[in-house]
Amino acid sequence: MIFRASLLYFLITLAGCESATKKETPKLNDEEAIKMVLATQVIAWNNADIEGFMEGYWKSDSLLFVGSKITSGWDSTLVRYKKSYPDKAAMGTLRFEIIRMLFISNDSYLVTGKYFLAREKDNPSGIFTLLFKKKNGKWVVAYDHTA
Repeated sequence: MIFRASLLYFLITLAGCESATKKETPKLNDEEAIKMVLATQVIAWNNADIEGFMEGYWKSDSLLFVGSKITSGWDSTLVRYKKSYPDKAAMGTLRFEIIRMLFISNDSYLVTGKYFLAREKDNPSGIFTLLFKKKNGKWVVAYDHTA
C-alpha cells in the first residue's frame, strides 16, 4: 500500500511539473525513467494486464528471457507469460525491490533486483537481472534473467 501511494504521488508530481520557459514535461534522468518503466509494469501486472506489463519489454525478436527455460522474442515471451499466468489468481500482486542500477553506456543499464508475488496459496519470490536498452528514445528490457 505504501508503494502504491508513493508511486501515485510520484506520478502526480511528474504530471504537475512544467519547465519555467516551456510548457512541456521535463525529461526524466535515465534511472528515473527506468524506475518508471518498472513501476508501470507493476501496475499493469497488478491489474492482470499482461499486455500492459509487456510494454516494458523491447518489442523485438531479439528480446531474450531466461527463466526455467530460454525464450526468444517479444511474441514468444508474451505467450509464455500468458501460459504461466492465465488469470488474476495466478498473477497475484507483484512488488519489485531494486538492489542495483549499473550504468553501462548511454543506451544501456543493468538492473538487479528482487520480485515478490503475493497470492492466495503461496508467495513466490526471486531475483532478476534486466538489461535495459534505450530504443527510439525509450528505455525497454532487452534481456531478462529471472530466477
